[in-house]
Amino acid sequence: MADAHQKNHDYHIIDPSPWPFIGSIGALIMAIGGIIYMRDLAGGSLDIFGMELASPWLFFIGLLIVLYTMFGWWSDCIKESHEGHHTPVVSLHLRYGMIMFIASEVMFFVAWFWAFFDAAIYAGEAAQVARVEHTGGQWPPVGIEVLDPMHLPLYNTIILLLSGTTVTWAHHALLHGNRKGLIQGLVLTVLLGVLFTCVQAYEYAVAPFAFKESIYGATFFMATGFHGFHVLVGTIFLIVCLIRAASGDFTPKKHFGFEAAAWYWHFVDVVWLFLFFSIYVWASWGAAIYAH
Repeated sequence: MADAHQKNHDYHIIDPSPWPFIGSIGALIMAIGGIIYMRDLAGGSLDIFGMELASPWLFFIGLLIVLYTMFGWWSDCIKESHEGHHTPVVSLHLRYGMIMFIASEVMFFVAWFWAFFDAAIYAGEAAQVARVEHTGGQWPPVGIEVLDPMHLPLYNTIILLLSGTTVTWAHHALLHGNRKGLIQGLVLTVLLGVLFTCVQAYEYAVAPFAFKESIYGATFFMATGFHGFHVLVGTIFLIVCLIRAASGDFTPKKHFGFEAAAWYWHFVDVVWLFLFFSIYVWASWGAAIYAH
């Protein structure tokens, strides 16, 4: 009877897990809460059975559930790896999963680039469709002062390129069993990621245009803002890797968690280069530069 249940394959049959159900409930609550939150920000109300629900609380409750699911689910994955369930076949499939996730993220940013270039190349038509200000048939629209691409955007480009170098250094250190180099590289990468976020926050604070005042502002902030969000997620990803590296979790032969974080960070780097050369440099060619 024992032989009938003996594992004779390289796949991992996962035990029943509560995380998919808990995560879906959290995502549903967060989505509904996000809609209600936006209604609250717009000054609206939502009265159901005498209860005023237009507030941010439901959104943050859903967010906490999702974050708890992520922590619990990925903790289980780490435990399964330590138990030896991540065979070469399972590890390969984990890599395929990460590649497909990054591919989906690529298409996500393609949508924002598409929106930006459509508005830029067909400036007059985009303004009519969006029912916003007249662009004057040019891009950026008439009256818009743009940020100097050779100032804060260039600083952030250098910061991200440096961070790509430091995370690669950390990876090579890990492959050669150099734990000190791994930790040093991760610390530098995290600090550079935090610095990038601070510079972008300052850039947003001094920007001469707002999100809702022009189609230029809307497309600019959506594209760069979502990238900034991905930098924040990637920084948290790397902080978790730093904690795991300090506790001795990674080995030269088993370190997919770090490898996935490094892939994600390089993806963020590449997207920024496209953003910098298209949205900051190309779209500001010949436009009035804002001096601050």
